[in-house]
Amino acid sequence: MSAVLDNHGHAGDHAHDDHGHHGHHGPTGWRRWFFATNHKDIGTLYLLFSFSMLMIGGFLALMIRAELFQPGLQIVNPELFNQLTTMHGLIMVFGAIMPAFVGFANWMIPLQIGASDMAFARMNNFSFWLMIPAAIMLVASFFMPGGAPAAGWTLYAPLTLQMGPSMDAGIFAMHILGASSIMGSINIIVTILNMRAPGMTLMKMPMFAWTWLITAYLLIAVMPVLAGAITMTLTDRHFGTSFFNPAGGGDPVMYQHIFWFFGHPEVYIMILPAFGIISQIVPAFARKKLFGYASMVYATSSIAILSFIVWAHHMFTTGMPVTGQLFFMYATMLISVPTAVKIFNWIATMWRGSMTFETPMLFAVGFIFVFTMGGFTGLILAMAPIDIQLQDTYYVVAHFHYVLVAGSLFSMFAGVYYWLPKWTGVMYSEARGQIHFWGSLITFNITFFPMHFLGLAGMPRRYADYPMQFADFNAIASVGAFGFGLMQVYFFLAVIVPAMRGKGEKAAAKPWDGAEGLEWEVPSPAPFHTFENPPKLDATATRVIG
Repeated sequence: MSAVLDNHGHAGDHAHDDHGHHGHHGPTGWRRWFFATNHKDIGTLYLLFSFSMLMIGGFLALMIRAELFQPGLQIVNPELFNQLTTMHGLIMVFGAIMPAFVGFANWMIPLQIGASDMAFARMNNFSFWLMIPAAIMLVASFFMPGGAPAAGWTLYAPLTLQMGPSMDAGIFAMHILGASSIMGSINIIVTILNMRAPGMTLMKMPMFAWTWLITAYLLIAVMPVLAGAITMTLTDRHFGTSFFNPAGGGDPVMYQHIFWFFGHPEVYIMILPAFGIISQIVPAFARKKLFGYASMVYATSSIAILSFIVWAHHMFTTGMPVTGQLFFMYATMLISVPTAVKIFNWIATMWRGSMTFETPMLFAVGFIFVFTMGGFTGLILAMAPIDIQLQDTYYVVAHFHYVLVAGSLFSMFAGVYYWLPKWTGVMYSEARGQIHFWGSLITFNITFFPMHFLGLAGMPRRYADYPMQFADFNAIASVGAFGFGLMQVYFFLAVIVPAMRGKGEKAAAKPWDGAEGLEWEVPSPAPFHTFENPPKLDATATRVIG
């Protein structure tokens, strides 16, 4: 996204000092990217990496949907089908969604808080390049003896104890990705706490910086828990321990407790930065201040804290005592309160604003609508008696795709359209952006809405075949899935590639009327070095006093 970043010959602007206008004197060509320490270059690398992983994960998803297009076994055998579902989940969560949000953080947080760069530039480079071998290992596991791991993306024991050598590659890849996440999080926390421009107090920070600060703490808290769970799996496989092996006195349900203690905060790690992006975009296009800024900060913190006490709502069918079921049921319902506060605040921000619906706002409003539906189905699954019926059916698949695709992914599209003029210096084509939005919204709902009915009718997930009564809804979902995949290819070819080549009308420093924040004080495209001297801020900490 920054092939055009080479030619920044901007005259010294008040936002960066006079030495910054000579452009960039560092290495060029492949060295520039391989040894990158500039937060904008590393942000670009993260975003391109995550999009390529989105395409790989999407290809696996389309193979799944092609198999499920009609009853019977068409394309893959059941074992390969389970490998596809497992790797689709792992690649999308750890390869696409998380790195994309880290890419946004790298690009935008220094610009938003008036910092010259991230705190630890070389560690930033290292945390990106760690992901490449991990991704290669994940994808290559398909070609190992016995094929890829087929234990589901949750990697439940005892299945993981019976997998071939690819399971070890998967565990190693997860360790490397976890180390990358922890380093990235430390970098983000130190940058936000120590490198804000003078006058920008914590309660004047943009919401995106706030949500990432809280997310980074969550990552540091829970990634070691995942590391522990998969290390115990590894020692069970090779070193004679019996943590999860019932034959040796172990307990497979203990794995579920450890995994979901990581897994539930992980769900919020994938949605809190999305809330931050939406909280930037809605006020900009409503041309109003964000309603209830402080309550947004407290709601985000509450979600993060409560996310640690709801993990076993994934486990209502494991023989949990009724007392435990009641506790996790009520705790899960409680976490919907701060989430609802956020949605209320966005709607209140839009209320009586002078709204326009450019593509970023369309994706933001689409996000609020579809994410709310995902939240409601989550609330339904929080009820233990209902969840026992719906556990492991397509209702659960529909629920988490509404939260993660229409949640995380739509918010990222909103963020890309919003900040793309700042990244590349050119405006994207509004018509193409609108085609991408409506195409994605419609095909997404065609794909995942029927799955609610499949789940209510009792169709279990992770099955390669199904009886005739589920055929119609599955056919509709498969058609929608191919449409949705095509829309994302269209997005890349019609929106991203022209912007990277610098094709399109020149973007102003502040292309959106209502946008506020320091990132709109620097020229578009953002110069290679910004804020080399800390900017002097006005009272709101959103403008530079030149």
